[in-house]
Amino acid sequence: MSMNPSLFLLISLLLTVISTACGSKSSQEQKVADKQTAKKEVLGNFNADSAYHYVERQLECGPRVPGSNGHKVCAAWLEHKLRSFNPDTIIVQKGEVRAYTGERLPIINIMASYNRTNPNRLLLLAHWDTRPWADNDPDPTKHNTPLPGANDGGSGTAVLLEIARNLAMKKPSYGIDILLVDAEDYGRSGGFNDDGDSWCLGTQYFLDNLPYPDGLMPRYAIVLDMVGGRDAHFAREFTSHTQAKEYTDKIWNEAAALGLSERFPNRITAGVVDDHTFLNEAGIPAVDIIECDNQTTNSFPPYWHTMQDDMTNIDVNTLGDVGKTVLNIVYSPKI
Repeated sequence: MSMNPSLFLLISLLLTVISTACGSKSSQEQKVADKQTAKKEVLGNFNADSAYHYVERQLECGPRVPGSNGHKVCAAWLEHKLRSFNPDTIIVQKGEVRAYTGERLPIINIMASYNRTNPNRLLLLAHWDTRPWADNDPDPTKHNTPLPGANDGGSGTAVLLEIARNLAMKKPSYGIDILLVDAEDYGRSGGFNDDGDSWCLGTQYFLDNLPYPDGLMPRYAIVLDMVGGRDAHFAREFTSHTQAKEYTDKIWNEAAALGLSERFPNRITAGVVDDHTFLNEAGIPAVDIIECDNQTTNSFPPYWHTMQDDMTNIDVNTLGDVGKTVLNIVYSPKI
């Protein structure tokens, strides 16, 4: 994914106004308010330790760069794992996309569907590939080294696997599609205005080859990206807030009802290019839950696209908070 610098500056100028609109409670006051309002039942049984293990298991495969051995091994494991959670159907999309480098990349998208014939559908999406270059690493000798991808790729995938484990035990009242997309992280570094479409190649392939019969398109989508970082906070990403506001409200309200407003602060941050960008453009409202306003960098975490994106920066509590929030959406009575 890529940050939009000009939009970030615009959002920064508006932060004061936005903060006022969203409330002016101190952090301590917000914690007290959360405890008082955290009356919502936690639905399902999201096991954060299980999600943490799924991140570890992906890293054991090695870097998941399209075409690599680690990529092949992990794809086979992900398909096997999803099948073990008893979806109605598994669709494996195998194709080829052209990277901005000119390379032809073999990609694998994997989708598990529950209540496949229900026309009311929610799409849950995460990318499982890893960036082929640590081009943001402070050590320039590592700039051509593939990333471990614990948070950027591993965390969102792990949360969706744990949600699928829950769905094997209790199906939701409407249709759920869990989609693991490939080749998200092969984009041009710094590319946004002219090179935004160099990112999220798996999602673009999916949208060009939609596996939905007539009338079974998802009503909206939730994208999970970098959702396992230590001390991570997930503000409302600008594109999500403006193009899928109804569903952004739904998610952030659910988090507040669970007492997680500190994790999901009610403020707007800059827009990013991510899988949700292309879903929204295709007419599927999509919300991106992503850490993109880190307090140190004011954008992505300091270890983004570095070799430090490993298990030392994964927090089981962050995985749990995101997982519980999304699983509560999945098990809500209405889509």
